[in-house]
Amino acid sequence: MTVVPEEKAAQLSAIEESGWGAPYRFLRPDNVSFWVYVLGVGGGALTMLRYYGPGAAFYTPALAGGVVLFGLYLVPWFLLLRHHNRFTAQPGALLATGFIWGGIAATFWIALPANAALLDIWAKVGGTSFAADWGAGLTAPINEEWGKAIGLVLLIGLAPRLVRSAYDGFIIGAYIGLGFQVFEDVLYVYNGATQLYGVDQLGSSLQVFVIRGAAGIVSHALFSAIFCAGLMWVLGRARGERKVLRGVLTMLMAMVFHFAWDDMGALGGGTLVAAVLPFVIAAVELVALFYVLRHAAGTERLWIRELLGPEVEAGVIDPPLLDAVSGLRKDRTKYRKHLHSRTKARHLVEATNDLAQEIARAGGAESPGVAHARTELSRLRGDDPALSESR
Repeated sequence: MTVVPEEKAAQLSAIEESGWGAPYRFLRPDNVSFWVYVLGVGGGALTMLRYYGPGAAFYTPALAGGVVLFGLYLVPWFLLLRHHNRFTAQPGALLATGFIWGGIAATFWIALPANAALLDIWAKVGGTSFAADWGAGLTAPINEEWGKAIGLVLLIGLAPRLVRSAYDGFIIGAYIGLGFQVFEDVLYVYNGATQLYGVDQLGSSLQVFVIRGAAGIVSHALFSAIFCAGLMWVLGRARGERKVLRGVLTMLMAMVFHFAWDDMGALGGGTLVAAVLPFVIAAVELVALFYVLRHAAGTERLWIRELLGPEVEAGVIDPPLLDAVSGLRKDRTKYRKHLHSRTKARHLVEATNDLAQEIARAGGAESPGVAHARTELSRLRGDDPALSESR
């Protein structure tokens, strides 16, 4: 396979800068980040056991219902996030590490005690009425967003080669936020059951699931994805990605969204606006989410193009397929129309992603995995007349 030296140099640079293919190892006793992580998760686990412990036996139906319902709730979330973790994809073990931090450490070690303390301060400063109306929105965006973001910082310490771009921050932040969201939702299920003194525990679990599950579409996973992408822009760990003003504004935007969501009742003022406000806020949040996602993916899209550049020069991949793999939704739609086959386009994109992953694992060298992925991709292309004509 003939490769232009400039293309090969760009490929090796992309592999080095992205860290794609680098191994992830959680057990790092020589790393301070590892011990801080263990302290946070261990402290959160102890707090969680103390919180649930006294009433766990009596409220078992509620807890079991909450765990099962929100466990099932995770399935479509994981499928969605797996779809977006497609450029220089993060290892599953690293994402699981972030999820656990968000669910246990950020929720129980940081947010639970910190929120209670700050809510008491708001009550003393502004009175009980002020705290009831505005306390949640003035508390959670500070304690919870920063508590979750600490998990991202610790992952940078644990895997500095893997956590590089704003897109990495976006994906990892979404997993951390999802962990926080689900563990908090189970906490709401338990609290709801205690408020009803254990009456109709399964029914109350289902009610909390419906309400919190629907609201969760624009909740912690979204807040943390935006916040952590902004934090990565501030840190500027990838070439050309240090954009402090953009990062700070992005982080503030996530905190404002969190404030608006928690204090929606006070913002609505008890009028008809309160009925419409959730849908308005949700629409604005989703628009902002996709805006941040698109801009955060810019560096990753460049890396994947550079990584696959030699394969284009060698004729293994054609330019339309490269555009589909490294581009946006419109590029993939265009490619499907180019092939006149949604299924074939999906298979080729997936095979190209597999090839990119094998190249990254091999550090740009030849390997049995690279050869197999390249053969499979060539086989798929040879089965498609439209692609054969375009070569």
